[in-house]
Amino acid sequence: MIFNREKFKRTELLLGSKAMDRLEQSTVAVIGLGAVGSHAIEALARSGIGKLKIVDFDAVGISNFNRQLLALESNIGRLKTEAAFERLKQINPDMQVECFNTLCHKETFNYVFKSGTDFVIDAIDSLNPKVNILYELVQRNIPLVSSMGAARRKDPTAIKTGDISETMGCPLAKSVRKRLRRMGVDSGIHCVYSTEIANKDSVSHNLEANYFDSGRLRNPMGSLSMISGIFGYIAALEVIKMILHDIVEW
Repeated sequence: MIFNREKFKRTELLLGSKAMDRLEQSTVAVIGLGAVGSHAIEALARSGIGKLKIVDFDAVGISNFNRQLLALESNIGRLKTEAAFERLKQINPDMQVECFNTLCHKETFNYVFKSGTDFVIDAIDSLNPKVNILYELVQRNIPLVSSMGAARRKDPTAIKTGDISETMGCPLAKSVRKRLRRMGVDSGIHCVYSTEIANKDSVSHNLEANYFDSGRLRNPMGSLSMISGIFGYIAALEVIKMILHDIVEW
């Protein structure tokens, strides 16, 4: 695989040619192409990652428009993996993109990870699948970055990174920690999270289907594209820092 390095010249000026070689040789999987994941894949593609695995079974809908990068009028009703593949190839046609239009859970994990994966970004917000994915990744020693709750927040300065054991102020992270602890996992999961107290009033009373929990209804939560996007870009940066840990001084 040989990329058109002219597209990534300014990144190479900052990180160096060895770093670009390493990025081009790396495979990253992003699970969930919604509010956080859609921005993460954008950042990874524009950073010169050689191969992306994108995992999502959902389609682009009207409720996605306030925060999801793939939510365009021309994409309504299209599979998110299909829309993402098209966008990624417009950014870098030399990049390999493998699409998995499926839920990522115990029964499909081996399918998604049948080929080598260097790093993973977990960008889903449904508790049960998230915990199971994180547990499986830890058991397989696959380095990852997991996004905790970005909804109901407005303060970008409260966004932090750290181990799952260090997270605070995030109800989702608290629930994830509790369940993982029961499964024997106390640490070893790098997270993006917010210490801002979630706005309790920004939850709708109108239920909508939560496909990641097999169609179970849940209450939609208020969100801002800026916060979700920052979560996604930080998650992508944290993965790149992992990839280049011995090449670039951060």
